[in-house]
Amino acid sequence: MQYRIIGEPMSAVICDVAPNETLITEGGAMSWMSPNMKMETTSNGGIGKAFGRMLAGESMFMNRYTATGGNGQITFGSKFPGSIRAFEVGPGKDIVVQKSGFLAAESTVNLSVFFQKKFGSGLFGGEGFIMQRISGSGIVFVEIDGSACEYDLADGQSIVLDTGHLAVMDATCKIDIQTVPGLKNKFFGGEGFFNTVVTGPGKVILQTMPISTVAGEIRKFIPSSN
Repeated sequence: MQYRIIGEPMSAVICDVAPNETLITEGGAMSWMSPNMKMETTSNGGIGKAFGRMLAGESMFMNRYTATGGNGQITFGSKFPGSIRAFEVGPGKDIVVQKSGFLAAESTVNLSVFFQKKFGSGLFGGEGFIMQRISGSGIVFVEIDGSACEYDLADGQSIVLDTGHLAVMDATCKIDIQTVPGLKNKFFGGEGFFNTVVTGPGKVILQTMPISTVAGEIRKFIPSSN
């Protein structure tokens, strides 16, 4: 497969695929394609994995697109202003991505649910509680909300994030939830009750405009029905 990413901040990735090559994607991600791309809707691993994807913010079913009778082309578009990043996963190179961050991948890539280490604290940590672990072997395309900022964390080095700003991290990193100290800070600070703490070693990609934050701001201006 050859690919090119176009058009920030409303990005799309154009994939040129070889005969019989298959790509997997979330439903609704396809923007345009050549006529010889055959689509098949599948649970992609059984009902257990389908349910896990639903927990991680994706749909239960995925679409598989295969080039038939020759080379094919297919384009996947982003759902929110930001960027699309390509990652190559392989043995020892798993990544963890935000809920709804997965866009498309080669069919040799696997998706599973990633839970916080501490269930009790993660349960109240909002967007950071359930994420997606991407493994297997191949290229995967991930959506980043807003602009991206990268950090390479050394072993034991940590960064504290407002919930929802974690877009991608190497699976070698650890993630936890910490309580915002002080009652005044919790109730009047405007930052919520919890922060996400990511500890290295590994690369972390943060996003400046989480879709969950934008949705919350828009909700303030929607008249309530009484």
